[in-house]
Amino acid sequence: MLNIKLFLSNFFKKISVLVFDIISIPIAWYGAYWLRYNLHHFEVHYSFIALISITATQIICYHYFKVNRGLWRFSSMHDAFRIVNAIIVASILIVPIFYWTSLLNHIPRSILPLYAMLLVIFLCGARLLNRAYHESRVKKGRPTKTKRVLIIGAGRAGESLVRDLKRTNYFWPIGFLDDNPAQLGKEIHGIGVLGTIPQLSELVLSHRIDLIFISIPTAGSAQMRRIVAYCEKTKIPFRTLPGMTVLDTGKAEVTALRDVKIEDLLGRDLVRLDWDKIIQSIHGKRVLVTGGGGSIGAELCRQIMTLQPQEILIIDHSEYNLYQIEMELREKHPNIPFKIGLLSVTDYQGMDVCLTKFQPQLVFHAAAYKHVPMLEEQARIAVLNNIIGTQISAEISAKIGVEKFILISSDKAVNPTNIMGATKRVAEIFCQNLNQQVKTQFITVRFGNVLGSAGSVVPLFQRQIEQGGPVTVTHFDIERYFMTISEACQLIFQAMITGQGGEVFVLNMGEPIKIRYLAEQMVRLAGRKLNDEIEIKYTGLRPGEKLFEELFHESEKLVSTGHEKLFKANFRVVNWHELLQTINLLEKACHVHNEEEIYLLIKSLVPEFAYTRFSIESKSVKNKTLENFVHTVTDKTEKS
Repeated sequence: MLNIKLFLSNFFKKISVLVFDIISIPIAWYGAYWLRYNLHHFEVHYSFIALISITATQIICYHYFKVNRGLWRFSSMHDAFRIVNAIIVASILIVPIFYWTSLLNHIPRSILPLYAMLLVIFLCGARLLNRAYHESRVKKGRPTKTKRVLIIGAGRAGESLVRDLKRTNYFWPIGFLDDNPAQLGKEIHGIGVLGTIPQLSELVLSHRIDLIFISIPTAGSAQMRRIVAYCEKTKIPFRTLPGMTVLDTGKAEVTALRDVKIEDLLGRDLVRLDWDKIIQSIHGKRVLVTGGGGSIGAELCRQIMTLQPQEILIIDHSEYNLYQIEMELREKHPNIPFKIGLLSVTDYQGMDVCLTKFQPQLVFHAAAYKHVPMLEEQARIAVLNNIIGTQISAEISAKIGVEKFILISSDKAVNPTNIMGATKRVAEIFCQNLNQQVKTQFITVRFGNVLGSAGSVVPLFQRQIEQGGPVTVTHFDIERYFMTISEACQLIFQAMITGQGGEVFVLNMGEPIKIRYLAEQMVRLAGRKLNDEIEIKYTGLRPGEKLFEELFHESEKLVSTGHEKLFKANFRVVNWHELLQTINLLEKACHVHNEEEIYLLIKSLVPEFAYTRFSIESKSVKNKTLENFVHTVTDKTEKS
């Protein structure tokens, strides 16, 4: 019964709109004659016959352009364009009909333009009046708890947002703020641009603002940090529009507004990529991702699946991580075949069989240990996974004819002070020099900290805030580069299509961020009071940790790649046979658990490696040349 009533209600609403639009046709037609003859009497015989023809034509054009589908109370420019198109097309189509029926000889030439003009006024005017009536009722019926809103950003997103806000009973847009001088004093849907962003605190007080909405979807992270700093001074709540959502849809709606996240402040910059080339490079290819269950590896798998590869193989030594990404991808991409390999990259036989059987064309090597303080006490494991695992993956890839091998590296590989960075640097050196020996193109991509990745500082701070603090920061001045996981993976793809083999690509990470600032913002964004509710505690630098990270060594001269966020660094050429011999000795030193020898061998490959755990002048190697030291390691290994 309820459905029948709803159907009848909607039917009568549509009928009333259709009746009005049809009745407007003769009114506009005779109104055109009335204006043509200066409001005097005119002959109606031929005009009546013509009216029947134009009414039929106009109704057909109404239907074709869907004039009657728009709701009057929500009429917009889109509805106006449909009306204008329907009337213009009908006026053009009727001319040959009048010509064939000889009616054109009896109708003044000015009638058709006058008719079209009047019909546009009637149809658009009625809709505009109806919308204004409903909006005035909304204003009168606003509840006393309506929030007075100030909108930052008077662009397209701001215009769309204020239009949506005016349809609600809960928000009352008071004005815009925009730093563009050309916008000052202007109005958008009756809402004025009151001033610039630095005037925010003053305008919040003078206009009794309850909420601030940030509607600048193209804002970079630096701009967002600046805006949020002004918002925080006002002590009132603020919300933002998600950048990519608004840019993709072209609409900004109230329901899209959300709390500002730490990602907005540290990794919001829009990445522009050569998607056509990226799709061409991955579509229909067999792709392997090592470490596919980790943060970067899993995101690579997600994005690769959207590019329609022929098949994807995901390798990881964590059963749980592999299970999670498998379930996710099977649910989201049921039509794309993929395989999983519960396997460590240090298992040569397993990797050889797996890769030979799968025959990948592209390899993304994301498998690595990366926790700096933990690896300081586990140098042997760091070497086995980050160096030997990379060597095994790279050599097998070259042997089976992989087209491109992309090594995911870290900014900690530059002037390393910890074993994690040093092992990643050796992995870089190996891949860069192997590129000179084989047909496979080896490309290295180096970037800084990734927001939200496993083991990163953001999840730690979130957990500490939830527990009531304190939030632990190692040093007052420590700073790091940050980007989002999605942005990092997209730039890996860009490096893949840009590289020809042997390059080290350095991602432009923007400005480094103080970890102290990150902690303070996360406390504030969580709605907690800094120092009153949540305290920040400084614990001191951990083993192997630096105050700041570098993205490239001073000897690596950066070269532009044509992409604003991607640079190319020169790589260090070493003697290939000596490199292989040293890595072989590293593996043997791992088997005999001699970490002192591991450190010294890494030092021979990475002279800038600064470490304090072992002294180079230790008794076991004092006054020995590297050659003698090599023989010492070899002898110990053979005896063991």
